[in-house]
Amino acid sequence: VQLVESGGGTVHPGGSLTLPCTASGSILGIFATGWFRQVPGKGRIPVACISRGDGPTWYADSVQGRFSMSRDSALNTAFLKMSDLQPEDTAEYCWSTDCINSPSAYRGHGTQVTVYS
Repeated sequence: VQLVESGGGTVHPGGSLTLPCTASGSILGIFATGWFRQVPGKGRIPVACISRGDGPTWYADSVQGRFSMSRDSALNTAFLKMSDLQPEDTAEYCWSTDCINSPSAYRGHGTQVTVYS
């Protein structure tokens, strides 16, 4: 399984970005979908997650109301829509096939999001 994120970039505070991540196969119905972010020197932390079924989406308190995750099974693609971005959102974002950051999960290489004034 290969996961490829894109859509990262540099924005000013208050800006928006949407990160698509496409899988090499039809995995959305098999695995959970988790979006994580990581800054240099710190561990990977979850920002949004949904189980492999149609359960509720979980969001970290720091992004609640600003980030929205969706999935398109026909495209084998997950999306993380981010709005009202702030400098503290600066990080590398990646898609994972779990919500608990386990070593056995599949992950993409990540895409960089930078927010600065």
